[in-house]
Amino acid sequence: MYRTTLILATLMASPALAADGPFISLRNTNFIVLLSFLLFIAVLLKYRVPSILTDLLDKRAHEITATLNDARSLREEAQTLLASYERKQREVQEQADRIIVQAQTDATLAAAQAKEALRLSVERRMQAAVDQIASAEASAVKEIKNQAISVAIKVANEVMAQQMTSAAGNKLIDAAIIEIDAKLH
Repeated sequence: MYRTTLILATLMASPALAADGPFISLRNTNFIVLLSFLLFIAVLLKYRVPSILTDLLDKRAHEITATLNDARSLREEAQTLLASYERKQREVQEQADRIIVQAQTDATLAAAQAKEALRLSVERRMQAAVDQIASAEASAVKEIKNQAISVAIKVANEVMAQQMTSAAGNKLIDAAIIEIDAKLH
């Protein structure tokens, strides 16, 4: 390594060798710069600065690789979680769709049942009204018959009272007693 540095320094110093005057002189700035450069390189090599820099760069490269691996694993984990959440979202959406369809079916069924119940209620009320009307008619007819009988009895009593003699009345009473006696035996 020292040899390559010396060769490199010599090649770099070749323009300095072409300058006027003696090259190896403390008055020659090119020589001083060359010596300073070689001294700087020697100090760097003595304290192993290139290996320290290489180690630092390798360490940094390992850290970057580790960070990239962590980022890659986190990305894969995030993709897995995203896929899981998307699957759960699809499942929830499907369940919501099923619930909506079931609710619509239930609502249709409930509407049909309510319509049928309303129809039956109307029929029952209509039948009750018809029965009530029939009952009122029967009651009215019965009342009219009763009044007709009452009127007929009154009229018959009046007519009989005017046309009946006491002998005819006794005869009717005897006939009624015989008729009742025959019905009782």
